Amino acid sequence: MSANTLGFRTLLKKEVMRFWSVLAQTVTAPVITAVLYLLVFAQAMGSRPSAYEGISYTQFLLPGLIMMAVLQNAFANTSSSLIQSKMMGNIVFLLMSPLGAFEWFGAYVLAALFRVTLVAITMLVVTAPFVHLPFEAPLVAIAHFLLAGGSLAVLGLIAAILAQKFDHIATFTNFFITPLSFLSGVFYSVHSLPPLWYTVSHVNPFFYMIDGFRYGFFGHADVSPAMSLAWSGGFFLATSAFCLFLLGRGYRLRN
Repeated sequence: MSANTLGFRTLLKKEVMRFWSVLAQTVTAPVITAVLYLLVFAQAMGSRPSAYEGISYTQFLLPGLIMMAVLQNAFANTSSSLIQSKMMGNIVFLLMSPLGAFEWFGAYVLAALFRVTLVAITMLVVTAPFVHLPFEAPLVAIAHFLLAGGSLAVLGLIAAILAQKFDHIATFTNFFITPLSFLSGVFYSVHSLPPLWYTVSHVNPFFYMIDGFRYGFFGHADVSPAMSLAWSGGFFLATSAFCLFLLGRGYRLRN
């Protein structure tokens, strides 16, 4: 076993153990929050007709809530871990280890994907007795799930690299991640929006992640799954390239 492979597996285990030790905060809490959203909106808008024929509003809502939880928690997992290492000074142990940019990148992103997979599965299990979800195109749903979780995990790394204190992460979350999550069609179909906001929604990459994921359940979406896959894949590749560039140069990590 090469030193890099061993180091990668060690870092991956460390990242998994980090969130595993506080599952009540990292998995249970997001699930409870999403289920509360589901209950409130199901009661308030359950009689509202869905965007898709034969699909109730509650069924329409659940995949969006799952993906919103995935986006927010993937970002939180990588950003909180790396910024804590920077602020507490223990990042020096990673910098001294024989790990390259790809090992850092892979370990952090895979750990985040493991966490959001637990969140998504738990949400599906908890809501299964109350909300029936068909799986018309499971491979499409899985592809968008992985691209969305991976993209936000990468964004979390980028935010933590650029941040110089904890407040910078909160700023990124409050002014970028949360607004784009809520304005991505989680609670509504974009076809119900006025022309201006309809156009704005189509430049939001989170919209394509959620719409493509929803297609995997119902076989219906606001845009074609191919377009959603292209946007999601392109966004992941662009953010990954930028993140690997920063990691390779050690930008704001070595000083």
